[in-house]
Amino acid sequence: MPLSEHEQRLLEQMERALYAEDPKFATALEGTGLRARTRRTVYGAAAGFVVGVALLAGGAVTKHDWLSVVGLVVMVGCAALAAVSWRRAPRLGVADPRTGAPQRRRRTNRATVVDRMEQRWQRRQDGQ
Repeated sequence: MPLSEHEQRLLEQMERALYAEDPKFATALEGTGLRARTRRTVYGAAAGFVVGVALLAGGAVTKHDWLSVVGLVVMVGCAALAAVSWRRAPRLGVADPRTGAPQRRRRTNRATVVDRMEQRWQRRQDGQ
């Protein structure tokens, strides 16, 4: 059952207050299960990547082309798995107020940053 808007706002305020008062405790209470699972997935993918490198090298040494191809496929697959897991990892202190699930951070637009820098420069020039 979803929360009403008022309840969502109250929950969000309580979360912000908790982070403001004791950020270490709030981080400890945060979704550590998701982060731990993501960490294990990335570590497993890194280990798989190393196995792929070993297969690739083993195929090159033993002159078995199929073993090298398998090693390459394992390497690419593990790299893709690690990248996808890393991108979907929950962020610290950022939660969706509707679901309580981690929310992706918004990226700033480079044009906006450049525009702000130009505005600051213009203000400095006008002030001098």
